[in-house]
Amino acid sequence: MREIKKQGNGGYHLNQANQTPPKTTTQATSRWSRFNHKPEVMKYLLDEQYHLCCYSELDANAYGIGFHIEHVENKSQNPGRTFDYSNLAASAIDAQRIGVLKGRQQAAGVPTDLFGGHAPGKQGAVDIQRFVSPHQPDCSRFFSYLSDGRIVPKENLNEWDSERAQYTIDVLNLNSQFLQSERKQWWDELSELFNEHLDNEMDLHSLAKVDLSPVSGKLKSFFSMTRQFFGPIAEDVLRHDQPELL
Repeated sequence: MREIKKQGNGGYHLNQANQTPPKTTTQATSRWSRFNHKPEVMKYLLDEQYHLCCYSELDANAYGIGFHIEHVENKSQNPGRTFDYSNLAASAIDAQRIGVLKGRQQAAGVPTDLFGGHAPGKQGAVDIQRFVSPHQPDCSRFFSYLSDGRIVPKENLNEWDSERAQYTIDVLNLNSQFLQSERKQWWDELSELFNEHLDNEMDLHSLAKVDLSPVSGKLKSFFSMTRQFFGPIAEDVLRHDQPELL
């Protein structure tokens, strides 16, 4: 998970709607379903997120499963934040393309489970005090990535922060078999390229730059895992070429 630095305000229509926030869950659900300017809001969200899912860091459009507008704090729990841009993020998966994802999962031989904003744990009540939000400036410090594709609480966290990290992983199903498989595949590709560059005495900074730099405003999937993989090399590249991503 990487910090999302909010930019702008989501546009005129969202701000107008937020002038009179819903007061009940029923009002929130009804008004959000009738809000016809979601594509405009989605563009703002994807631009500030470099077209990565706010939770999984998957480029969901590249996978053909699209995005939906996520209420980080569920509108059923806090209806007043339904049109609050600071509570919105772009999350995989577009509800209309859940079937596409399930098809990909079946083809890969993994269980057909949902993740991110559509995860079963995120559909119910979420303990917002325990939940690590991508709008939190220090959210990345909670998580670490393993070569087998799993995401885990980072070592050396205190007990409370480690519990928060695990709670968030579970609520969002960030270790779904699909995500774990895709992350492992990317880790393996990175390892192969890294070793090839070492064997041929090629520049590792150049390799890291290719994998960590946005192209046409888009980052490759699993940015945080890639950053961790390259370690100090990644930090050098980002400081020199992409300081806005630090």
